[in-house]
Amino acid sequence: MSILTWYIVKEILKGSAAAITLLLTLFMLFTFRDELKDLGEGDYGLKEIFLYLVYTAPTVFYELIPFGALLGSLFVVGAMGNNSEIIAMRAAGLSIFWIIRAVMLAGLIMVITAFLVGEFVATEAAHKAQLVKMLAKHNEVNMKNKHGVWLREKNAFVNVRKIRGEGELGDIYSYKVSEQGQLLAITKIDEAIFLGRGFWGLNDILKSEISTKQIFSSQLVSSEWKTSIKPDLLNVAVVKSDNMSLYDLYTYIDFLKLNNQKSQTFELAFWSRLINPLVVFVMLMVAIPFVIGIKRGVSTGGRMMIGVVIGMMFNIFDKIAGHVGLVYGYDPMIMAILPSTIVFCTATYIVTKVR
Repeated sequence: MSILTWYIVKEILKGSAAAITLLLTLFMLFTFRDELKDLGEGDYGLKEIFLYLVYTAPTVFYELIPFGALLGSLFVVGAMGNNSEIIAMRAAGLSIFWIIRAVMLAGLIMVITAFLVGEFVATEAAHKAQLVKMLAKHNEVNMKNKHGVWLREKNAFVNVRKIRGEGELGDIYSYKVSEQGQLLAITKIDEAIFLGRGFWGLNDILKSEISTKQIFSSQLVSSEWKTSIKPDLLNVAVVKSDNMSLYDLYTYIDFLKLNNQKSQTFELAFWSRLINPLVVFVMLMVAIPFVIGIKRGVSTGGRMMIGVVIGMMFNIFDKIAGHVGLVYGYDPMIMAILPSTIVFCTATYIVTKVR
């Protein structure tokens, strides 16, 4: 790596880190203000609020990386333009595309960072954040709403209403039906504890078997249940789908398809999560025309305003595309990739015009 390349990479990383730190601090302050409204509800005190903020920080950091890259590159490369450094580099024989390559190298480092944080830190932290908040406020998590979360496994419909801790569920109902849709059995389970390898330990079980002639009821103190339903699949109850890891999303999508259930929402979340780190490249490419195509007199504040507007417009465009795809049944992969592709190609075309 040449000295100039390393200089550009280092400066962009420093500028992006500063922008992300500033944005993260603002987001945390706003979140803290919002959480104070729930202070004192149940056992939800200041300790739990700060713990919640710590656990949500990795997710916010992950989501801010593309916009931090945009603001950092506008600030750093724009400052280089104002200080005539870009002109000096070009006078020395370096092309605009060489500068873009150096900028994208910095982007590659941020993409790798985003992927590692998003997959191995943010998702687990987001899960813990929701558990800390819900368990402190209610001593158990009432999933989704008063009717809980519904899962289907072959010819059984399982309704889980509470999470009492990691791998511990409560208030579970299982409805077994025939191929013709006739109700065969209802099982009420007071508590289920995950034992590993697909097995759950069940406590306080009441089972009612239904036929056309009679209903036979039985009660068990404990039993074991082998199922493909695992604690990870229930993360959807306490963590938003766009905060789940790629592996968790893939597993849940496969589970839904296996049981003939709609999976478009989670497929969109899967592809959006896969694309999100690569949005760093899109944001960096978007910044280039505004750096090389704007006169040197533009202030830092002006460049920052440009970055904020671009980031907001891209986010709105991306959300609209995703929802339109869900409403009209378009391929989730295409709708997740389309906004970034359009913006990247547009920015590349503009660069070729202003070089």
